[in-house]
Amino acid sequence: MKDLRKYVAEFLGTFVLVLVACGAAIATKCSVDNTAGYLATAVAFGLVIVAMAYSIGNISGCHINPAVSIAMLVSKKMTVKDFIGYVIAQVLGAIAGAAMLGLFFGSDCGYGANAVQAGYSIGAGFVAEVVLTCIFVLAILGVTSREAYSKVAGLVIGGALTLVHLLGIAITGTSVNPARSLGPAIFAGGVNMEQIWIFLLAPLVGGILAALIWMFLDQKDEIPSDTAKKNRR
Repeated sequence: MKDLRKYVAEFLGTFVLVLVACGAAIATKCSVDNTAGYLATAVAFGLVIVAMAYSIGNISGCHINPAVSIAMLVSKKMTVKDFIGYVIAQVLGAIAGAAMLGLFFGSDCGYGANAVQAGYSIGAGFVAEVVLTCIFVLAILGVTSREAYSKVAGLVIGGALTLVHLLGIAITGTSVNPARSLGPAIFAGGVNMEQIWIFLLAPLVGGILAALIWMFLDQKDEIPSDTAKKNRR
């Protein structure tokens, strides 16, 4: 039952992320030429994370992102079983959220799907997603590493997501989340599905990279045995 509650929480969190944040992108007509819509979308993604972190965070940890889950797996903070369960729940939640967007805005709404924007190469889009995901996940690993940070963790994580969106929207629409990209792409089709491999693979690479960096940074220096003996005298 405990596992089921965690998976349901991940489903609901990802559903809300896609529905509200991608919905904000649609409603505000987010584009590089529409500053208000651009900023509103970036803030919407951050605020959804804040809201979900303080509502389901105590149940599942509020990953709502396979890139976060894979980082937790690599850093040995979750089991393979939970990783699989989380990712399935996240993908289903994203699909459900995208389906709801179609009901709200119509089947030609674009669903807030990701694609490499005009003027940028596929390679640039891929690298941007790796780097931005790494930054975002590194912030999560850092702020969740100490109990003392728990009260502000949601704000820090939401702020980090807003931050990477402020840069990434102009390049790829900002994914940093394979589930968030897959759900809308399934319904949007076209170039969004043709390029979906970027938004599935790059964030996972970024998540793994963040975990490896954090594991290196967070190493505890061992006290040499002879020094330890002297300290006990």
